[in-house]
Amino acid sequence: MSAGPSELDRFKAAAAAAAVAMVEDGMVVGLGTGSTAAFALDFLGRRVANGLRIVGIPTSEETGREARRQGIPLSTLADHVRLDLTIDGADEVVVATLGLVKGGGGALLREKIVASASDRLVIVVDETKVVSRLGARSLVPVEVVPFGWETTARRLQRLAARLARRTTPEGPPLLTDGGHYILDCAFGGIEDPERLQRQLDATVGVVEHGLFLGLATRVIVGGPRGVRVIDRPRPG
Repeated sequence: MSAGPSELDRFKAAAAAAAVAMVEDGMVVGLGTGSTAAFALDFLGRRVANGLRIVGIPTSEETGREARRQGIPLSTLADHVRLDLTIDGADEVVVATLGLVKGGGGALLREKIVASASDRLVIVVDETKVVSRLGARSLVPVEVVPFGWETTARRLQRLAARLARRTTPEGPPLLTDGGHYILDCAFGGIEDPERLQRQLDATVGVVEHGLFLGLATRVIVGGPRGVRVIDRPRPG
């Protein structure tokens, strides 16, 4: 029997609480975007209210607004070029490699910039996000420059089974915080994520994509049996 929405929220909250417990006084912390990251932001706000001293780097304007509402002090990468820890969510996780698909919340570019500047990237998910192969259940978002996006889409169609430009609930195209479009691409189960990553990186007009490979250092999975922690294997 699949878990209902309220039960999934309980799993997400448990994973987020375990991640926030890793935050120590004096840290510079990347603040993720999305439904699971929102739980982490709430727990972090409570700890700050109880005296925890940190500086947060938000990965989206939405997260920044919520962090300020929670009383979390914020800064920028201009002042903090390295972060101690980032807590974020994901749309899919492969446990064996800690490869991710991210960007369902539309913040993939800033999320990847912050993740790449972090000593540790901790991903919090519920058990439904764990897959055996990336792309198995989720579309992969690709952020593109609006100018000539149709030609970029045609290039991407050589790689994807289908794609669609993401829109707002009101109908117009969604614009990211950076002023770009998102093309949600159906690649199916991705046999070689590294190869696809290279192909996307080499596509003219692509700003960034939702394949996050080799970035996560820990994944915390919430499920009916509690919280499971998976660390990236050390080389050698």
